[in-house]
Amino acid sequence: MMSREFTQYYEQGTSLWQDAWIRLRKNRLAVIGGMLLIIITLLCLLAPVVSPYGYEQQDLVLGAAKPSLHHWLGTDVFGRDLFTRILYGGRISLMVGMIATLVALIIGVTWGAIAGYAGGRIDALMMRFVDIVYALPFMIFVVLLMVVFGRNLLLLFIVIGGVEWLTMARIVRSQVQGLKQLEFIEAAVSLGLSNWNIIRRHLIPNAIGPVIVYTTLTIPSVMLLEAFISFLGLGIQPPQSSWGSLIADGVDTMEEFPWLLIFPGLMLSLSLFALNFLGDGLRDALDVRTSKD
Repeated sequence: MMSREFTQYYEQGTSLWQDAWIRLRKNRLAVIGGMLLIIITLLCLLAPVVSPYGYEQQDLVLGAAKPSLHHWLGTDVFGRDLFTRILYGGRISLMVGMIATLVALIIGVTWGAIAGYAGGRIDALMMRFVDIVYALPFMIFVVLLMVVFGRNLLLLFIVIGGVEWLTMARIVRSQVQGLKQLEFIEAAVSLGLSNWNIIRRHLIPNAIGPVIVYTTLTIPSVMLLEAFISFLGLGIQPPQSSWGSLIADGVDTMEEFPWLLIFPGLMLSLSLFALNFLGDGLRDALDVRTSKD
């Protein structure tokens, strides 16, 4: 009898990640955002299969045609299928978002963890450098680097990632400053672990929650920055295209051919909304102050 009652009322414990996954699934907007992001990503990756047209295939006789059964989103002024170019452009936009965010993640997490754990003068010096870089007009800084060093795709990843790590560093530093006072860090120090091993094996893994949340919010910020740079004509160069460069092309002809602006803009907006909904959902799900139901 006691065993049955114990089994009936016993509640199995869950880890932080399991509990966060349960709360995330209950957030409809986050689930919708995640599904939409997966669909958009798969469409872009499978562009050669999804679209019957080539990326640079032109039909100068057709020119800029309205959406039809043959060209679902119409064609541009060179007769190229817009749906195809949006899918291939999405590859670059998403790749810029992912890789530039990864660069920002590596720099920001490393910098913030070292500063937070070291403390004292090292922390003050490192964070004053962050404050100085924060004070710079980073958009002008990015544009200047692109003008000086050329319009290179790899450089674009590095440049954007190189200015997006600052907030990440501050977040990680704040987390590490709180974690290094806990008993398990003191135990690691007493066992003789090196400072780097403590940072790598104990501090960074325990600060990963806020890092994941901010990462999902950094990706749309990076994509928007890339779109703006491409809009200025300093980003992706023809014959390649990104959503930003397609929007720039559409602005020039929006009065005559509005679909050339509407559809790339809509795809970029959907991706940004999806990433923001997912990021908000992850932030709520990983909030340790949220009590279990």
